[in-house]
Amino acid sequence: MLPTIAREGDTVVMIDQRKLPAEEVYVHCKTAAEVARAIKTMVIRGAPAIGVAAAMGIAVGVRKSKATGTQKVAAEFYRICELMAATRPTAVNLFWAIDRMKRAFAAAAKAGQSVDQIKDVLDREAQTIHDEDVASCRAMGAYGAEVVPAEAHILTHCNAGALATAGYGTALGVIRGAVEAGKQVSVFADETRPFLQGARLTAWELVRDGIPTTVITDNMAGALMRQGRVNFVVVGADRIAANGDTANKIGTYGVAVLAREHNIPFYVAAPLSTIDLSTPDGSRIPIEERSAKEVTHIGGAQLAPDGAAVWNPAFDVTPHHLIVGIITERGIFRPPYVESLQRAFARDTVPTS
Repeated sequence: MLPTIAREGDTVVMIDQRKLPAEEVYVHCKTAAEVARAIKTMVIRGAPAIGVAAAMGIAVGVRKSKATGTQKVAAEFYRICELMAATRPTAVNLFWAIDRMKRAFAAAAKAGQSVDQIKDVLDREAQTIHDEDVASCRAMGAYGAEVVPAEAHILTHCNAGALATAGYGTALGVIRGAVEAGKQVSVFADETRPFLQGARLTAWELVRDGIPTTVITDNMAGALMRQGRVNFVVVGADRIAANGDTANKIGTYGVAVLAREHNIPFYVAAPLSTIDLSTPDGSRIPIEERSAKEVTHIGGAQLAPDGAAVWNPAFDVTPHHLIVGIITERGIFRPPYVESLQRAFARDTVPTS
């Protein structure tokens, strides 16, 4: 399993995903500000992974705080939480992780614990968020493997693998789970313009695992489906609204439309922390827009002329009616999502499969 992110003493260590696949370089973040910068600049990306990173960044920031007394530490803690929350707006896992850290802090403070004890509580909570993410990815991999065809030709978009999580992956966790279950799997990875997460990251992960992988440009998916060379689609998610509308990397919506046209099942794989019941539908999901240079340049090479306008949303929203099922660590949930996603959080949930 790839070491996406880890805590080493008072440092958060993460693989620099901007450098892959050419270089395997690890970034050592020694302050909360450095972790926040790593999230914002895509050193680490993927909704579950940035939630873990934010939690670890908060813990490290408070651990290194010179503030004395609970009130002063609290002021520093909430300042760091705001710093993390300002990094990227779409992935709800970020805010979910920050809220968990806030609840842990509030409970420790209410119990009258000392500053050192509060720091220990935050360290433990951040590590728990990390460990739970790995466990949830393995669970959704096992559930998802059940619906993967015995001979699967899978299309995926962007990177929803170990690199996008604390380990194992969501969509790629389903693929790994299918391989572990003995199914014959090959993968088509959309390159995922403009940041090329599919070509650079997904292909890198799967080749390392020995899973047959073919990289295609984003505009080849329709032709591939028409030729009957794809029989299953699975993607990750950055936020899932209460009605099942799903925000994922730009281009996902087009893949979903093509899959529906060609009668190919389109699944989303994501942990419960990605489901945002407070957002009623996809129109309410904030969509991050990124630098024009990601579109106009690759590396140092300029592709577009000076003066050309650029629109660069990082995500789009796939309407719920195009999604056959949402694979989570508690099973696979199906339409109507307004009902099934509510049940997903019930302790006695018995999901459909």
